[in-house]
Amino acid sequence: MFKLFKNFSLKDFLIIMCIVILIVFSVFLDLRLPEYMSEITRIVTMKKTGVKGILKPGAYMLVCAIISMLSTVLIGYLTSLLAANFSKNIRRKIFMKVEEFGIAEIKNFSTSSLITRTTNDVTQIEMLLSMGLQMIIKSPIMAVWALLKILGKSGELSLITAFGVVIIVITNLIIIKTVTPRFERMQKLTDKINSVTRENITGIRVVRAFNAENFQNERFSEVNDDLTNTQLKNQRTFALMSPIMGFVMHFQQLGIYFVGAYIIAKSGMIERINMFSNIVVFSSYGMQVIISFLMLTMIFMILPRANVSIKRINAVLDEEISMKPGSFSGKTSLKGVVEFKNVSFKYPDAEEYLLKNISFTVNKGETIAFIGSTGSGKSTLINLVPRLYDATEGEVLVDAINVKDYNIKYLNNKIGYIPQKAVMFTKTVRGNVSYGNNGEKVIPLNKIKEAIKVAQAEDFVLKMDKQYDTLIARGGTNISGGQMQRLSIARAIAKDPEIYIFDDSFSALDYKTDSILRKALKKYTKDATIMIVAQRIGTIMNADKIIVLDKGKCVGMGTHKELLKTCEVYKEIALSQLSKEELENA
Repeated sequence: MFKLFKNFSLKDFLIIMCIVILIVFSVFLDLRLPEYMSEITRIVTMKKTGVKGILKPGAYMLVCAIISMLSTVLIGYLTSLLAANFSKNIRRKIFMKVEEFGIAEIKNFSTSSLITRTTNDVTQIEMLLSMGLQMIIKSPIMAVWALLKILGKSGELSLITAFGVVIIVITNLIIIKTVTPRFERMQKLTDKINSVTRENITGIRVVRAFNAENFQNERFSEVNDDLTNTQLKNQRTFALMSPIMGFVMHFQQLGIYFVGAYIIAKSGMIERINMFSNIVVFSSYGMQVIISFLMLTMIFMILPRANVSIKRINAVLDEEISMKPGSFSGKTSLKGVVEFKNVSFKYPDAEEYLLKNISFTVNKGETIAFIGSTGSGKSTLINLVPRLYDATEGEVLVDAINVKDYNIKYLNNKIGYIPQKAVMFTKTVRGNVSYGNNGEKVIPLNKIKEAIKVAQAEDFVLKMDKQYDTLIARGGTNISGGQMQRLSIARAIAKDPEIYIFDDSFSALDYKTDSILRKALKKYTKDATIMIVAQRIGTIMNADKIIVLDKGKCVGMGTHKELLKTCEVYKEIALSQLSKEELENA
């Protein structure tokens, strides 16, 4: 737990010091009240001074109560400020840590779990700080201080107070031991309900198309009921605290008055007055002790769940990053040269290699394409260039420098990456296309227009209401798949990279648009290196070099015409898409 709170800044520690000082001052004032009450009792009992005699101690009591109230208000403000700042900083650290994750680390945490940890788990800690910090500090100080004031005044009355404290402590320990495992289960169920909801919303079209609404409702109800029942069990357990506390509190009051009455009955007249005054003080201090433990009980209701959340957040922050960034960000003698030297790759949790001993070189201005059956490792291979994965064996070189040695940001600035699944953000058309600038410079509108034109997206963008300032919904739900792909391509073009990586980025385009786009792209990117993964022979047949993959191995390398003669796998793929006449005339 304390590991997470190392994230406190100097300002936070100063706020905590102010809170502690104010709490000690507030407790001092609260514990002065019974003493003034005792004085008033003695005055009323021993002197016939009327109202005037109690005005002075009464005024002191009123002043102490008002100052204590103001201190409590200020403490509440400071704890809320501390909790809000701490939550903001932790959320930022979690987000930045996840930004550093590679694909391997992302797989260790589901998307829904990372969302829950960034939101719900942080909220649990914020509640602990805002509601619990002052109680954690105040209750032990008040309990110890109040006990010190009453110890030695009466052994019998002290014993009654101690008996009440023991019952409360034992009750709290039993309840905490019972609910802590359930809180761990609750957070996992929160992850699961988040996952089911996210899947349902993301796949709403499929759900409706297959009339699977009832099935989805049953899935959600199962997780929801499980979470509800677990929460109810915890609440029922915590519900025992209130009657037990009430019983102990009233039993203590009754015990103090009962034993006090017995002691007074045995005392002389003068001793009775002093004893009566002591009983009033004892009753007040005893109540303060019980209230202190009652506050601790409220903490115990928050602490177990917050402790689970702290462990879950620490798991993210402590996750070891497998792909360590390099430091190279200087100039290179080469530009746009990509080389694979005996590269093999397997996933961290896999036994078999997905790629085996791949070697090739592509130079500036050349186009290299990768083709093969589904699962042959095409996308994985090109994902090694921008370091979405790291090669298990061999080297991947960009401009004669191993990609592992590059500063990640510097490496990515060299690459224009168009993923297999086009991703659109909640931004305008202009904002989505200029997203590839890494925030370093503003891409001029004329550059954005040019990129959109090359990507063959101009026809539908100009038909939009606000054209380049039209808002694209999250995930691009207000445009088609082909339109998303073209905007994704325009995003890479606007960046002017040395290397373009197209990961099956033409699959949603019709043949005509595909052909026109490739011609415009070849003309525009004549000085750049292009790497293409594609399923269509028509998309790659004009490439300078084609690599054919089969079960992770390179089974053919050459031009389209060369491979038709020398590579049986490539020939089979080509004949499955085009006739012999079309292939001969290509």
